[in-house]
Amino acid sequence: MKFRNGFKLSSKTSRRLPTEYFMLADVAFEGAVIGYLGDRPIREAVRDGDGLVYRFVGVAPRLIGGGLDVLALRSGEWIVSPGLVYAADPKVTKRKNETNRAA
Repeated sequence: MKFRNGFKLSSKTSRRLPTEYFMLADVAFEGAVIGYLGDRPIREAVRDGDGLVYRFVGVAPRLIGGGLDVLALRSGEWIVSPGLVYAADPKVTKRKNETNRAA
């Protein structure tokens, strides 16, 4: 299964994109604490509402104005608050209600 974040941006595209388009919400943190960002723990993985698993790959870079640089994300990468980057784990593809989802 190949994951993509669904956005193809040209070099001329504004960097002022809504970061909500690139964020995972309502995730469950899983695995060991592998570090801290400030006083907040960084977990090795998160699981979304569909059961997809994402592995921690780094911290999202910030723009000069303080916003997140979403153009720095690679294919399959998503931001989890407060600016952690998680990448889709292709090894774990099982989703909840997989048989009920339309193609």
